[in-house]
Amino acid sequence: MDGHIYKSFDKELKELKEKLLFEGGLVEKAIGNAIKALLERDSRLAEKVIQDDDIINSREVEIDELCLKLLALRQPAARDLRFITTAIKINYDLERIGDMSVNMCERVLELNEEPQLKPYIDLPKMATTVQMMLKDSLDAFVKEDVELAWKVTKDDETVDVLHDQIFRELLTYMMQDPKTISRATRLLFISKYLERMADHSVNIAELVIFMVEGKIVRHLKNF
Repeated sequence: MDGHIYKSFDKELKELKEKLLFEGGLVEKAIGNAIKALLERDSRLAEKVIQDDDIINSREVEIDELCLKLLALRQPAARDLRFITTAIKINYDLERIGDMSVNMCERVLELNEEPQLKPYIDLPKMATTVQMMLKDSLDAFVKEDVELAWKVTKDDETVDVLHDQIFRELLTYMMQDPKTISRATRLLFISKYLERMADHSVNIAELVIFMVEGKIVRHLKNF
């Protein structure tokens, strides 16, 4: 490639990175609004998160189309190829996290039809950790920071511990009073959605490690 083509390709790669970060920002906001809707019993905010998912979905399609265009027209090799294929997978993970924010809000709307079961303590902690994991995974992508990516994989343990605590607590509620089952079940769903969001953030972090080092670390038990 001549210099002009290199500059044009670099500009397209920069555009791809910026589009991914913008989508990531939308997804982070969706998580924050979903947990806020739960804590404040704000059905209007929950409905807004559900409606705004269309924006995230359209961004996903736009990014996929750009990636396919770059693969077809530029025929990248080595590091650039890893960057684009990583972007495709990150795009998928972001869209899935957005979907789970919608799922959370659907449960919130159902919960708001009944009295609140209990004070929410661990769920906000989970949500805060998940938001941090997503932000860190995207920062690791931008900075090509493998150390930060590894941190995200470790932070997943915190979310798993909180999920287990919530499960045990809500199970106790259901065993003691069958009338709590519907509310407790919906809260369990919300906890599971957050746990899956954390898993998708780990996916992004692992993709960053692959992009930078060419090393596949998925499914490894001991890093």
